[in-house]
Amino acid sequence: MIRWGNIEFLYLVLLVPVVGIFLHYLKGKQGRRELQNFTSTTMLLVIAPQLSIGRKKFKDFLLLWALAFMLIAAADPQIGTRIEEIKREGIDLVVAVDVSHSMLAEDIAPSRLAKAKHEMSNLLDRLEGDRVALVAFAGQAVVECPLTMDYGAAELFLDVLNPGMVSKTGTSLAAAIRISMQAFQEDSQAGKAIVLITDGEDHEAAVMDAVREAKDMGVVIHAVGIGSVQGVPIPISEAGGEYKKDNRGNVIVTRLDEELLQKIASETGGIYQRCSTGGDDLDAILNAVAGLEKGELGSHEFTQYEHRYQIFVALALLALVLEYLISDRRRKLPPLLRFLSSEGASK
Repeated sequence: MIRWGNIEFLYLVLLVPVVGIFLHYLKGKQGRRELQNFTSTTMLLVIAPQLSIGRKKFKDFLLLWALAFMLIAAADPQIGTRIEEIKREGIDLVVAVDVSHSMLAEDIAPSRLAKAKHEMSNLLDRLEGDRVALVAFAGQAVVECPLTMDYGAAELFLDVLNPGMVSKTGTSLAAAIRISMQAFQEDSQAGKAIVLITDGEDHEAAVMDAVREAKDMGVVIHAVGIGSVQGVPIPISEAGGEYKKDNRGNVIVTRLDEELLQKIASETGGIYQRCSTGGDDLDAILNAVAGLEKGELGSHEFTQYEHRYQIFVALALLALVLEYLISDRRRKLPPLLRFLSSEGASK
């Protein structure tokens, strides 16, 4: 298997024959003009009988090969010579982020949702070798990013989280937990955990049934509370300004339900952590996640590529050395001139 580090130089090799033809034409035309100005072809054989046109052409040919080899070397050919197998061990972690409109509340600056995304980003930065998935939920839940070790890809999905990405309004923690469990791979022996980031306002009563299902599967749920218990109005949009109102025209207030989140975490042996403005609030949860039993998360085979440009540099140098060592002249006279010379000497 071969690949090229700078394949654009490889395309230039195709131009080498064109360069050779062009230079051959120019040199031939210039040589004929100089020869006509100096002497005739017949006289040239007498004046310089050992001059070899063939050798000059061969020297030009060597220069072109040197150019081609240097271009190939610049293209950086890399050859895969061995296959390595790497086994990773870690845990499976699903982060479920509440994207309901109540997460636009500004009791945690700049907003609950912005704080949740900040904490999630910090979590991704500190993971090592674990698989992570991202679930967004409101009145229903969806897997935004399946289990992956590509934390950069997970960051991209995290950046686009917003209240408009889940069509059903409200907050269903039960849906968030069940969809998160579906994100796990059934055949994985790795420890499994869910980090639930929400303000805890659940609009359904089935959440504890989902929690017990997770417990039966051996899944630990850690809950992260976002917001204040006093209650704040909910902005209509992320731009702020107007607030949501009920049918009677009263401003709707959202409060952090810490009691429910503590109960969810406690039921599965997890940790509840409340987020505040500033600082990193997931240290305890990260330590708990790190303590889960690690399992093999798959083997990755890849070819180790080795640079082979040195071979073509050596060939280019060899061509240049040969071009320098080869003379334009023959060592012996041509047979005809040797005969004519011997005839003249005998007379």
